[in-house]
Amino acid sequence: MKALVFKKFGGPDVLTYETIPDPIIKEDEVLVRMEAIGLNFADVYRRKGNYHLVGNPPYILGYEGAGVVEAVGNSVQGFKKGDRIAFADVPHANAELVAVPKDKIIPIPDGISFETAASLLLQGLTAHYLTKDSYKIQEGDVVLVHAAAGGVGQLLVQIVNLLGGTVIGLTSSPEKVAKAKELGATSVYLYEENWVEKVKEAYPNGVDVAYDSVGATLMDSFSSVRTGGTVVFYGMAGGDPAPVDPRMLMDTSKTLTGGDLWNILTSHEERVIRSSELFTWVLEEKLRLPAPTVFALRDGQKAHEYLESRKSTGKILLLP
Repeated sequence: MKALVFKKFGGPDVLTYETIPDPIIKEDEVLVRMEAIGLNFADVYRRKGNYHLVGNPPYILGYEGAGVVEAVGNSVQGFKKGDRIAFADVPHANAELVAVPKDKIIPIPDGISFETAASLLLQGLTAHYLTKDSYKIQEGDVVLVHAAAGGVGQLLVQIVNLLGGTVIGLTSSPEKVAKAKELGATSVYLYEENWVEKVKEAYPNGVDVAYDSVGATLMDSFSSVRTGGTVVFYGMAGGDPAPVDPRMLMDTSKTLTGGDLWNILTSHEERVIRSSELFTWVLEEKLRLPAPTVFALRDGQKAHEYLESRKSTGKILLLP
């Protein structure tokens, strides 16, 4: 099979498109012929060597994608050759063929394309647990969403609205302000503004919850939430957060909680239930996905360059 591989850490130029042996599935796995593969910043971090990789080179990036079952392991029941499936957390996805454990299989319903499934799952499941588990959005909540025009941010804006909340967005450019408002943010501020002051002008008591994926803005997020409010910290795109003084939390009755998707996706049932709700929202046109930017898998270098340029506001897909 063909795969996008790298043998040393570095920039996009370390990626090469090569022929390597097909994966051999275990009895509890299915072999999937990939139709669409999601590209995420985690792939960049792995390529650079920031994340630990298991095994020896050549390494294959990618954890998210969708395709068709080609073969089924002896102990796998409920799936057959020809089934349309997707996954959010299976390694070595940047290839024509991927071995997928049965517990990580997510069936794709009729009406959902391979491209939509590969665009939605990783970021959609993240937005889902953030709004259902890290902090359960209630009718009337006022919610501050960092990076509101980013991949997770766009979905957060829409899901918060679906659940009855009001969204204040933060982003980095006028173009991204327009995108966040289009998706349902009531007001959107630029990071270069004094956004904490503007949030407090609009909501003098503070917002109910802030979803912070920037990291370096954590203390500003605390300044924006009300007494008894919550900050959900789930990323460090802008750098490490400052240390939090527990006495501040005590004095203000504020809550800091973290979030990591892999602590949520602990079973096949969790994957199916949560993804089914996302797929239903898409089919009912309650959740809109921007058109993805598509690259051929062989052009993985160009795709990585484009992702790192931060010019994209939608998903980037690799097509074998």
